[in-house]
Amino acid sequence: MKLLDKYILFKFLKTYVFVVGILVAVVCVIDYTEKSDDFLEQDLGLKQIILEYYINYIPFMANTLSPICVFIAAVFVTSRMASHTEIVAMLTGGMSFRRFLVPYLAGSILLGTMTFFLVGWVVPNAAKAKVKFERKYIKSPFFFDERNIHFQESDSSYVYLESYNNRTKSGYKFTLEEIEGRTMFQKLYSDRIVWIDSLEKWQLKDYELHTFDGQKETLTKGTQLDTALNLHPEDFESKYKMNETLTFDELNEYITTLRARGIGQVETYLNEKHERYAYPFAVIILTMMGVIVSARKSRQGTGAQIAIGFFLAFIYILFVIMSRSIAQSGAISPMLAAWVPNIVFSFVASIMYFTVPR
Repeated sequence: MKLLDKYILFKFLKTYVFVVGILVAVVCVIDYTEKSDDFLEQDLGLKQIILEYYINYIPFMANTLSPICVFIAAVFVTSRMASHTEIVAMLTGGMSFRRFLVPYLAGSILLGTMTFFLVGWVVPNAAKAKVKFERKYIKSPFFFDERNIHFQESDSSYVYLESYNNRTKSGYKFTLEEIEGRTMFQKLYSDRIVWIDSLEKWQLKDYELHTFDGQKETLTKGTQLDTALNLHPEDFESKYKMNETLTFDELNEYITTLRARGIGQVETYLNEKHERYAYPFAVIILTMMGVIVSARKSRQGTGAQIAIGFFLAFIYILFVIMSRSIAQSGAISPMLAAWVPNIVFSFVASIMYFTVPR
């Protein structure tokens, strides 16, 4: 790497860190202002708020803002160089515009790789503590209010609950059916099931066990029965921001579980998975686009180019939000939705690349 490359790379990375720091600080102040009443109501001290919440909130927010910050940093550094006629001097000296992009590309690949590990493992672990804090002190108590719950417990077992109380860990009108093909072999019914923490099992109250052997049916009744099911109280707890708290391994495992049980909302977690893979590439694409947007010297000065950069960053965020909403509705595949913003902005950047003076 030549001296000029190091010069550009250092300015780019330094500006990126500065932009991230400034924006995260602003967001934290806004967030604190919004939640200050909740903090006072819960009688939380500043030390507890910082150590339990904001120390985990900052990595999450820094990662969320990363593609936008890298775009703004690229626009700011390049527009400053253009206004000082540094780019013109480089191109006049024989450097091609493609070669000029190399240090930016190297910096964006470095940041993209770092982003991949952050979104895959570091940020989800920090989000666990952040979400736990929000559930405990900020969010209202969660009450499971769904009715007529169906899911597949195993390949041949199907569970039904009319309702469930997550406070008492009790389910009502419970049915477990064993079915192979179109034939039912066993049906277990109970008026009420209760989770026993000490046994880590469910206790069935006033149960009936129907066993079928061809046309023959055997009925067994009882007042109490302990049984283990592929079902836990956690399955009925709040799923508030759960997708943010899962590492790549946990996310893949949870998606497999949802599919096996036939439970909905898989699209939310699939979209989260594909967005995490698309995120590092967004850093690279937006960096290149930021350089291309601001490489031309403008009569309006650096401020106008930075304003254009903010506008394009806003359009990118809008694309991400729209594609995520469409994917969660099931209109398009989560993979396509996650990659649409990158595809569109790559196409736009490619067209803009050929308009830059060489």
